[in-house]
Amino acid sequence: MIYIVIGFLWLSICLYIILGGADFGAGIVELFTNKKARHKTKEIMYESIAPVWEANHMWLIIAIVILFVGFPQIYTTMSTYLHIPLVLMLLGIIARGTAFTFRHYDAVKDNWQVLYTQIFYYASLLTPFFLGLIAAATVSHSINPDAVGFLDLYIFSWLNWFGVSVGLFTVSLCAYLASIFSLRETRDKADLLLMIRKSKQTMIFVVVTGILVFVTAYTSDIPLLMWIFSKPLGIMAIAFATIALLLILRAMNRQKLLPVRALAGFQIVMILVAATYQHNPNIILLGNGQHLSLLEHMAPEKTIAALGWALMLGSLFILPFLFYLMASFSKLRK
Repeated sequence: MIYIVIGFLWLSICLYIILGGADFGAGIVELFTNKKARHKTKEIMYESIAPVWEANHMWLIIAIVILFVGFPQIYTTMSTYLHIPLVLMLLGIIARGTAFTFRHYDAVKDNWQVLYTQIFYYASLLTPFFLGLIAAATVSHSINPDAVGFLDLYIFSWLNWFGVSVGLFTVSLCAYLASIFSLRETRDKADLLLMIRKSKQTMIFVVVTGILVFVTAYTSDIPLLMWIFSKPLGIMAIAFATIALLLILRAMNRQKLLPVRALAGFQIVMILVAATYQHNPNIILLGNGQHLSLLEHMAPEKTIAALGWALMLGSLFILPFLFYLMASFSKLRK
């Protein structure tokens, strides 16, 4: 049953990064669009994220619940040493959702709309940045329970050059996903060309920030290159992600966009596989040479069994209605 629970944890993280990432990316893409094209970009992005923007945080909640119930020591470690970026990320999620709602549904159009829009933009930018900082801290040996002093325990455990680079990479991925997901929401050729150009620009940012991650990992003595390229699975995952990128470029150049969303989602899965498989099931690598493992630091077997059954039964209700939600929005757009 423990492997079922771990599978649901990994699936929820993947879906949150893909669907939630596209959601955050909508605000990022709009922020970095010139003012002349911003209104049109806003309309396209609304169409793109409409089916999932209400539901995507469900995957984050599921991941948190799994950690809280099934892996309490891991949950406690993260919520203790990473409480600052976690709180900032959660505040960003709240601020972004609130601003999105008010700027879209507020009956009075006045200067408050400018404030709502700015909050939406920068919360969309900073929330995935802090998510990247948190992810980097779990594998960079920067969390050291034996450290003395507030800064070493609660600031430098996540604020470092490697974390910043992973944060920027996460922001770039979100913008990339939003651009790719929006391609099929365009209404005419001019809109399509605009979003294709945006997609290609975000591809460049993903590559540049990805290189920056490897550089900062090397300077921080984090064996990221070894983790990814020392075994066939890592090499295959990177190769598949690259092939998917080339196929997306080909689809955009031919303007045949049916497979682009699936390919972009597949890329994210491959990136996660490449970055995490080598040190699995060790989910947190600590600075004192120890680690926290999903197999060694799990809750009692009865708790894991109950959690596994709850996840399996819950998925019978959640997944069909999620697909129904997406299908409903697709029909409304036709």
